[in-house]
Amino acid sequence: MALPPPDPQFVLRGTSAAVHTLHFSCGGPEPDIPLLFSGSENGFIHVWNLKTHRVDTALDGHGRKSVYCVKTMGGKDRLLSQGRDQRICLWDLAEGRTSVTDSVFTEHVGFCRCSLLKVAQGRWLMAMAARSLEEVQILELPSKTSVCTLKPEVGAKLGMPMCLKLWQLNCDSQPVLLAGYEDGSVVLWNVSMGKVLSQLICHQEPVMSLDFDAEKAKGISGSSEKVLSIWSLNEQQNLQVYKTHKLVNAGISDITIRADKKILATAGWDHRIRIFGWKKLKPLAVLDYHTATVHCVSFSDHSNPRERLLAAGSKDQRISVWSIYAQT
Repeated sequence: MALPPPDPQFVLRGTSAAVHTLHFSCGGPEPDIPLLFSGSENGFIHVWNLKTHRVDTALDGHGRKSVYCVKTMGGKDRLLSQGRDQRICLWDLAEGRTSVTDSVFTEHVGFCRCSLLKVAQGRWLMAMAARSLEEVQILELPSKTSVCTLKPEVGAKLGMPMCLKLWQLNCDSQPVLLAGYEDGSVVLWNVSMGKVLSQLICHQEPVMSLDFDAEKAKGISGSSEKVLSIWSLNEQQNLQVYKTHKLVNAGISDITIRADKKILATAGWDHRIRIFGWKKLKPLAVLDYHTATVHCVSFSDHSNPRERLLAAGSKDQRISVWSIYAQT
């Protein structure tokens, strides 16, 4: 008989607003304190101390407009955040500082999270939805130099980009971008040439979230419908539908594959977090704690697999933190 799902290991309360994004920073050696960054609808970024389960710092840089993306840049002292104020902010958090050192005005009115890829020591590529509805802009950071603008062909009717994932197979290979669009398509772009390598219709509705496993050349996406779509990338760089998985309830806000590629988590509009085995998409657990839409899920980057955590942020203003399948 299947074991009943566990309760959260702990719950973080105190954002006073819906939680839209989460990012762990736990990979540092002792005595580094493991942290969880959260971005909320009220414009605040909270830095949670995972030893005390309390907020160490609250950052206010988006004019009280919703923060929907937070990422660290090579350590917990440098942070990137994106908000509905159409700004992406770069933060310096070293030695107790809480200052915005630079920002990019995206002019994008949607809620497409930007994607970061480290390309060299201290150098990053960032993909973001641009001012023109269908376009994606690639910038280099911290210089903010424009690398290219990815424009669909005239008449492609993809709609707005909804989710982005920059990746490269290894440090010598060309960076590529996977983008999920409003028409349900997933498109693979060659970033250096600015051209489409492959396009696949994965959903009947806008693609809300996607993640990709570069080693297995396999990805997964979710939308507002009742289907998870799993797709693969062959050696000719063509996307193909691998399989689909029907869900009980419609609506996926976020999908993330754990770094060890063993399991993945989905954030559901039905208030639930679902855990699947990544190899065969076997349903493993349904985590039923939240009382409203789950907006985001994130796995921790602890170097010891036994310490790994899963966090979920919800419209109910709570962050649930789970220890699940940490032994595998």
